[in-house]
Amino acid sequence: MIPSIFNDVLGPVMRGPSSSHVAGGARIAALVRQAADDDPRRVTVTFDPAGSLAESHDGHGTDMGFACGIMGIPITDPRVDDWQSLLAESGIELEYRIEPFGAEHPNHYRVDVETGSGKSIRVDAVSTGGGAIELIGINGCSVSVHGDKEETVELPTGESFHFTQVMPVGACVDDACERCLSPEGASNSALWELALEYESKRDGLDPDAVYALMKDLYGIMSDSLAAGLAGTDYEARVLPMQSHLIEKNAARLVPGDMVNTAIRYISAIMENKSAMGVFVAAPTAGSAGCLPGTVLALRDVLGIDEDTVVKGLLAAGLIGVLFAGQATFAAEAAGCQVECGAGSGMAAAAICQMMGGSARECVDAASFALQGITGLACDPVANRVEVPCLNKNILCGMNAISSANVILAGYDKVIPLDETICAIYDIGTKLPQELRCTYGGLGKTPTSNEIRQRLDGSN
Repeated sequence: MIPSIFNDVLGPVMRGPSSSHVAGGARIAALVRQAADDDPRRVTVTFDPAGSLAESHDGHGTDMGFACGIMGIPITDPRVDDWQSLLAESGIELEYRIEPFGAEHPNHYRVDVETGSGKSIRVDAVSTGGGAIELIGINGCSVSVHGDKEETVELPTGESFHFTQVMPVGACVDDACERCLSPEGASNSALWELALEYESKRDGLDPDAVYALMKDLYGIMSDSLAAGLAGTDYEARVLPMQSHLIEKNAARLVPGDMVNTAIRYISAIMENKSAMGVFVAAPTAGSAGCLPGTVLALRDVLGIDEDTVVKGLLAAGLIGVLFAGQATFAAEAAGCQVECGAGSGMAAAAICQMMGGSARECVDAASFALQGITGLACDPVANRVEVPCLNKNILCGMNAISSANVILAGYDKVIPLDETICAIYDIGTKLPQELRCTYGGLGKTPTSNEIRQRLDGSN
């Protein structure tokens, strides 16, 4: 697969706690529904206890996302939070089980379906990070379906399954798109221009259409920020609304308009997310505050125009493409360094672009930022994507600002971006499984367990 900015990096646009779980689960379920000819009646989803989903599927929204997908409900729908009532009304029997089956990936779904016509289907699939997915098996036969095009899969058994596109953009790859990722290309064009050219060739879209897609995402990010700043209220979450406290207590804070505005904006976007508002995963739901919050803070503090912000987001998107091509956005596979950490590198590049930096400076700022977050664990408190996710989004936003500044000032990044990404992935795969989005670190403290019991009781 050649990554797409819109399929694999910026997005999905969604509601819910986790992109890997909610969006990934919904997209897998949408393809399962297609395999069942839109007539699923009894569905059993099995998670291997050796993977991450056995521990996190309820608190991270897998159950919610998969249920919406199997019912055909978009994950931006206002009714997403009411999925249990909708499922009860749908006539679909849905069960989740925890049983060993030799899962090939920490986010492996084994789905058994009985249709209204009596047909039985088994689908194996993985959620690979940030909402990206792959069907890897149907009825015991190996397949590879990513949901980014219309295709018919013929099994050796003679069975045939037709799938339509469930991802935002299709795959119409021109091999020339990879030129945009080369150091030679980066020396001759602005990074946002390379991003526009790359995505245009990768998707078969007119550059103006690619720009329009990014402008739409910018609008959703702005709306998400506005919703968070207006105030949010949601019972089943760990954190109360806090973003307003930055402005309220400004006289007590270390001065710095950019830093404090970024903290406030990152917090507001994360609060909107945890209150089931619509947001852009950037590159994941757990890291949804860092890039948008930092970029929008720079916009407002310096009075930067919309076109410059969109170009910054395009630059960030291309850094995300480089990251996705060499690593992953799934904390279940490599820790939070590939979620909030990746968002920090993308934000550093966006800031550099918005401040007039060259493509080389944007790339170097991303590398510098990523070097500062190696080894970042993923240890969610109370099985929710809130704490220490907020802390890490703020940390990574500050890291992005400082990384952009030191590169613009002329500092040496030392390690090139591609080597930094490879090192991060290597470090991530060596983290203990319990520090990769399951049940470890802060997540297994007594306070975390107490909060989890309280929230599970309220749900």
